Amino acid sequence: MPPARWLRSAGTLLLPAPRWLPWERQLGPPWQPSQANGGPALGIQHSARHWCQSRREEPRMNGDQKSVFVQEKQDFVQHFSQIVKILTEDGMGHPEVGDAITRLKEVLEYNALGGKYNRGLSVIMVFRELVEPQKQDADSLQRALAVGWCVELLQAFFLVADDIMDSSLTRRGQPCWYKKPGIGLDAINDAMMLEACIYRLLKHYCRGQPYYLNLIELFLQTTYQTEIGQTLDLITAPQDKVDLNRFSEQRYKTIVKYKTAFYSFYLPFAAAMFMAGIDGEKEHANAKTILLEMGEFFQIQDDYLDLFGDPSVTGKIGTDIQDNKCSWLVVKCLQLASSEQRKMLEESYGQKDAEKVAKVKELYEKLELPAIFTKFEEESYSRLMGLIEKHSSPLPPSIFLEMAKKIYKRQK
Repeated sequence: MPPARWLRSAGTLLLPAPRWLPWERQLGPPWQPSQANGGPALGIQHSARHWCQSRREEPRMNGDQKSVFVQEKQDFVQHFSQIVKILTEDGMGHPEVGDAITRLKEVLEYNALGGKYNRGLSVIMVFRELVEPQKQDADSLQRALAVGWCVELLQAFFLVADDIMDSSLTRRGQPCWYKKPGIGLDAINDAMMLEACIYRLLKHYCRGQPYYLNLIELFLQTTYQTEIGQTLDLITAPQDKVDLNRFSEQRYKTIVKYKTAFYSFYLPFAAAMFMAGIDGEKEHANAKTILLEMGEFFQIQDDYLDLFGDPSVTGKIGTDIQDNKCSWLVVKCLQLASSEQRKMLEESYGQKDAEKVAKVKELYEKLELPAIFTKFEEESYSRLMGLIEKHSSPLPPSIFLEMAKKIYKRQK
């Protein structure tokens, strides 16, 4: 019986609970980031057969609860060399485009590596939870790995473009791609190459699969939704004109939903669901209800960390105040500020001057926004747990709990 019909007919009582309960015990706190965040050993090939075998082994490192996740992440990152090979090997037979292929390889290795890989790893995690173990062969797992990397490439495409638009300086602990000597605005074309690579990978790995069209449409729709969100962000907060009257809680929620939540949370989960044969509207609608809430929770954390996070931990220097961003902090500040405080905010917000940025931060602290954020984080997490309990069925709640626990109290 296809997984979609199996899920709908079996209900929650027949879901493979024994598979996901040990998974949570093995990992301990789910999705704990690896401390080894350097680049992969690109010369090492890890096949999907190794992945398939290693996932069925008992935890290593003398029961260390982090060992399973560390291995998951290492396998995912080491598979990147195979991704690069597939994306560049066609050009090897055409010397006339050799320089462009060399550039593409550099673009991929600089911009797709170095993150937390949560989006890509989510595809693997959800796929493994939804597909019956006997159907998780080497080929299907290799396709899941590739789709996970498609999500990471979409992220890289957005970040390269977003850093240009925001005039950002650093990303993932290194200079933004456009800030590298000799790159500049040529990075716009590099971003478009990253996007094109998504569909080349989908064609290579998934063409002929029953879910191929669903994946194509999912990535296209998600890209459009994210670009709609970016458009709202840009027109709400242009860098050359500060108008705090444009900032509202409703506009903020809309920007977050479209710019962040769809691609960061719904996309990887929906991709894995399609690959598992789960294409029912109800299942996807329920998952979306949970994941869009999770995306809003994540973005509010991001806004807070932009100013109050440690750059040595976050890997970037926050510029939301200077860039006139409609962030959670400024929206909350406008709700609490007196008329005198609002006037000061209007004079200082969206300015590059370091003293004015400091004044805005001082106002945030005076209005006790850090404490308000801490309270919000607890309330939002509790609300998210309620949504998971209410809407996860017939999917296993663990697939949502894994990601929720990962982002709760995060520092980067």
